[in-house]
Amino acid sequence: MSTTFYDEIGGEAAIRTIVHRFYEGVAGDELLRPMYPEEDLGPAEERFTLFLVQYWGGPTTYGDTRGHPRLRMRHAPFQVTPAAAERWLVHFRAGLDHAALTPEQDQRFWDYVTHAAQFMVNTLE
Repeated sequence: MSTTFYDEIGGEAAIRTIVHRFYEGVAGDELLRPMYPEEDLGPAEERFTLFLVQYWGGPTTYGDTRGHPRLRMRHAPFQVTPAAAERWLVHFRAGLDHAALTPEQDQRFWDYVTHAAQFMVNTLE
């Protein structure tokens, strides 16, 4: 049986650590917080956790409950500017820095999220 990146980094616990720290930053971010219309960020945190769990090779709970990620479509109602993508990355960097990943694992995760952040931009300043 092959080991997935999900397994290598410590599974769901590692991803929850990263995503929780990310949302701690988002909660106080004047640019990003308005993109989360619900008062409680918990549901968004759970969805993002389950998405990353599935993306990196863990259980497919996200897809089983929400279907295909359709990331650009799901984010279309929000103006995702280059500045918003950069703020998003600041908070994700904090999440990665809080996790106990090897430099190689960190770089692989960071490469993915930096590409994803740029992909999600749908509005220029």
